Amino acid sequence: MHAWPVQDAKARFSELLNACVSEGPQVVTRRGAETAVLVPFAEWQRLSKGARPSLKTLLLSDASRAELALQPRGAAKRRPVVAS
Repeated sequence: MHAWPVQDAKARFSELLNACVSEGPQVVTRRGAETAVLVPFAEWQRLSKGARPSLKTLLLSDASRAELALQPRGAAKRRPVVAS
């Protein structure tokens, strides 16, 4: 994986894009820190399909998420009322 300073990535975007397609993911750095990665579209699709579903998708799905152990209603014991 090749690292590109953001100035070079902006100035030579076509080269960055060609390197991404031919060599694989390319890292873009800002002030020496890794900031972003440019990946080929096929790789992005593969990664997206393997990602976990979003919270919205989970909440709207019909699939059971877990079995909850709930006590039957009325089974809880109440404390006696203390007169004041």
